[in-house]
Amino acid sequence: MYVTMEIAYLSPKGIRSTFFSDEIDAEMALEIATDFEKWNRTDSIVFVDFQGNRWDKKELVAYTEEMVTEPNHITVFFDAGFDLATNRAGLGCAIYYTQNNKPYRIRKNLLVNKMTSNNEAEYVALVEGIKILEDLHVHHQPVEFKGDSKVVINQLLGEWPCMEETLNHWADRIEEKLETMGIDPLYQDIPRKDNREAHQLAAKALENVEINSQLQLKKV
Repeated sequence: MYVTMEIAYLSPKGIRSTFFSDEIDAEMALEIATDFEKWNRTDSIVFVDFQGNRWDKKELVAYTEEMVTEPNHITVFFDAGFDLATNRAGLGCAIYYTQNNKPYRIRKNLLVNKMTSNNEAEYVALVEGIKILEDLHVHHQPVEFKGDSKVVINQLLGEWPCMEETLNHWADRIEEKLETMGIDPLYQDIPRKDNREAHQLAAKALENVEINSQLQLKKV
């Protein structure tokens, strides 16, 4: 989770002022707070998350200790391949995360019917990635979503208009689900070469090759 810090400073002469930090990782924020407290110059320190919730240090420490045991530092790569002749699409998702300080990867693909376009298939691939997060019980934290579909990424960022009713349906569904889960989405448009894993999973789905795996990775 990322937070901003509100630090109420109290000088030896009794001068008070409040300072605000940039958004930083909660664990780093706690380190900074501890360092500030060593100087006995803080009247109070409050941490504010992306939803506007306010935490004191004790609450944030408890939260970060709990989050270590749950999936965190999550990145979702998604892609889709669309067959215009059959209106079928292959969806691919590769999800990287940490749990109990150990890195993991999930790879999953899916073949779906009745798609109207490649753009719709890309949206549905992202929906499938979110379903995996739901199965992992991911909640109330930022998650990176990376794909090579400029349409999906830029529409979800609000930088491009979404005029098609079908795509609007999926965009609304994604936003509602992420809000319910308390996830702060960080969307990133990446080159195809950096999305090779999800692309290959989608291609295999179109070949009727099903892949569904979870693996603990070696630490780098």
